[in-house]
Amino acid sequence: MDAREFLGLEPTHNPMRWVLPVVPGLSTGSGFLFGGCGLGAAIAAMEGTTGRPVIWATAQYLSYARHPSMMDIDVVVAVGGHQVTQARAVAHVGDAEILTVNAALGTRPLEVRGQWAVRPDVRPPAECQRRALRHDVAESIMSRLDVRVADGRDFPELDGTPGTGRSALWARMPDIDMSGAALGVLGDYVPFGVGQALGMRAGGNSLDNTVRVAKLVPTEWVLLDIRVHAIANGFGHGVVHLWAEDGTLLATASQSCIVRFWKE
Repeated sequence: MDAREFLGLEPTHNPMRWVLPVVPGLSTGSGFLFGGCGLGAAIAAMEGTTGRPVIWATAQYLSYARHPSMMDIDVVVAVGGHQVTQARAVAHVGDAEILTVNAALGTRPLEVRGQWAVRPDVRPPAECQRRALRHDVAESIMSRLDVRVADGRDFPELDGTPGTGRSALWARMPDIDMSGAALGVLGDYVPFGVGQALGMRAGGNSLDNTVRVAKLVPTEWVLLDIRVHAIANGFGHGVVHLWAEDGTLLATASQSCIVRFWKE
């Protein structure tokens, strides 16, 4: 299964327009489209329109799309070069703009390569507990993801003691091919790290997400290496490094979010 099928993204007669049904399986426990699914759908739409793989994509989240609704994604190719296409996608429900995504797509036949980031040493997925959730996941994206805590605290351990700013999750999207769009879905986890960094029952609403794809390799599990850099003025800032099981750096994601505290 590719990301387009996982998300339910559909083409239209217009090659520049795609449609995404906003259903519970793409939504948060609060009933609105999960930010990572919005970014992933926009990436898949731009890849489908241009025929090129994403290099980087940055989403600005503007409003909420609640289910049930139909979200249109309009692709604009700003510059189409020999090797790189610069494009953007605007997603809207009716007249309400939900998110805007700018991206570069393409490949270059250059053989030099390297990897300098260091993956954290954590237990394998089979030895990690499933992540506890605040909501009933039967009607949300979490019912379709297998997420396990590789480095972090469960709810009873969030006693107000600040953490190191580092946490990690293993995540699996069963039977889905690895792609930039799939990594867009999985990169939306800085809000999880906010609660871990504060040591409090907190999270956040994403303001943006930028995914930079390094190298795609097949992997069942993706390690989400979450690094919160700072929390100030009501906002949290951080990055997520996304690692394959074999240690390959698949991509990085960076985000800012509105810090929210959970009601008991």
